[in-house]
Amino acid sequence: MSEKDSYRQKIRARLDEWNAEIDKFEAKADQARADARLEYYEQLKKLRALQEEAGGKLDELEDAGEDAWENLQDKVDIAAAALDHALETARSRFG
Repeated sequence: MSEKDSYRQKIRARLDEWNAEIDKFEAKADQARADARLEYYEQLKKLRALQEEAGGKLDELEDAGEDAWENLQDKVDIAAAALDHALETARSRFG
């Protein structure tokens, strides 16, 4: 397995984990009190946007040739870190 494939699989697995976690937050939002629900949904909107951005960057990386993928790796790492940070913030706020 190439280094690119190994990296791609690692990030794809993390995106799947993050997606499951975001889905859990969404379920909590649906059950929250009306006054808290708005705050949940605002956070969910941000999380979904970051998730789409990270997924898009990963798609770009997957389409890149062997020579170009390393240039995109930094962008994927930045997008993944932003999503991870946003999820950590949501965890601390909403448990």
